Order: sequence, then C-alpha cells, then structure tokens
Amino acid sequence: MTTPTHNHIVKSFDAELDRLADEITAMGDAALAQVEGVLRALQQRDATLAQAVIDGDDAIDARERDIGHEALRLLALRQPTARDLREVLAAIRIAADIERIGDHAVAIARLSLANGDDATIPDDLFAMGALAGAIAREAMAAWQAQDVALAQAAWVRDDELDRGHAQFVKLTVDALRARPERAADAMRRLFVAKNLERIGDHASNIAENVCFLVEGESGVSMRDRCGSR
Repeated sequence: MTTPTHNHIVKSFDAELDRLADEITAMGDAALAQVEGVLRALQQRDATLAQAVIDGDDAIDARERDIGHEALRLLALRQPTARDLREVLAAIRIAADIERIGDHAVAIARLSLANGDDATIPDDLFAMGALAGAIAREAMAAWQAQDVALAQAAWVRDDELDRGHAQFVKLTVDALRARPERAADAMRRLFVAKNLERIGDHASNIAENVCFLVEGESGVSMRDRCGSR
C-alpha cells in the first residue's frame, strides 16, 4: 500500500497500519485466486479444482476475523482520528466485502460439484466471470495505491457487469420459455450469473471505500463523480 503522506510521532502506529494494509492485500489476493479458480473449474469441469476453492474458504474467513480483531484493537488502544480512523474503518469494510467475494466463488464451486458434467456453462457467462474478476482486481489495486481515479474506473465497470447480467437473465428466460424441459440447466446458469454479479457489487463497494479513505465523508461520492447507475 502507498506510504501515507503523514508520519506519526509513535512510529509503531505506522507499522501497525501498514501490517493491516498488508493483511487486506493478502486477503484480496486469496479471494481473487478463488474467483479465477472457480471459473477454471467450471470451464474445465474440474471437480478437484472446485473442491480446492471450497477448501480455501476457511483461510479467507480466518483472515477476515484476524483483520477485524486487529482493527478493533487499534480503535481501542490508539483511538485514531481523521485519516487514520478512516483507514481502520475502511479496512473493516473492505475485509467484509473480500470475504463475501470468496463466499460467492464457493457457492459457484458447490454448484459445480453438485452437478458434475451436467453443468453446461455458455461462453457469455465466462465473459461475465472474467469481467467480475477484473473489476475486483482493479478495485484492490485502487486500494493498494489509494488511487481514487482507479477506484472510479472499477466502480464504472460494475455498471457494465450489471447490464451483462440483465441481458443474460433475459436471454436465459426467453430460452426457457421455448424449451421448458431445460429448466434445471437454466436455473444453474442463472445461479452462477447472480453470484458473478454479486462479486462485482462487492468490488464496487471496495472502490467506494477507497474514495472514503482518501477523501473522507466530505469527499465527492462515486455517484456524484460518475452519475447514478
């Protein structure tokens, strides 16, 4: 994470904030690997890879708990104000969104295992998955760099994902009307699409928290910057 422009008299506080930022980064990398892994598991119909995604969820959950405990400790012992307080609060919020990104990857992996070779996934759904992963990666990069412009770019791309999801739902429902016997397959696809759309939503939340961290509550909101979605 970019070194803050201010320095504390108590240097250990700077070190504690840096460690917290490093933990967020490591947690984000783990969740992004989960998203990429589950997409490969679907594409290759790889049960071993899907199970690895499921097995990796406990480590991400543990990281969120550790980050939460450390953030609360800093709030209690350091009583931070202004920028430092925002950094701790943003860490708590971002960790929660990263944990949910991991959960959505696991949900898709469980579906893959439950349906095995019967889970047919169209190419446009993989494109949605790639976009969701890219938005999450861009949001995490914005967090590491404390870059509001990069956070804004990630936030805007989530709108593209939402439109893709809406179009995918429409096409899937239309196809289901024509072939109602394919209902089970349609429901699987819709389930995967919804989880991918939610990954984008959580990435968008991370982007908004970058704006909160850098500019504070008085900063210009993402909606003011980019327009209402």
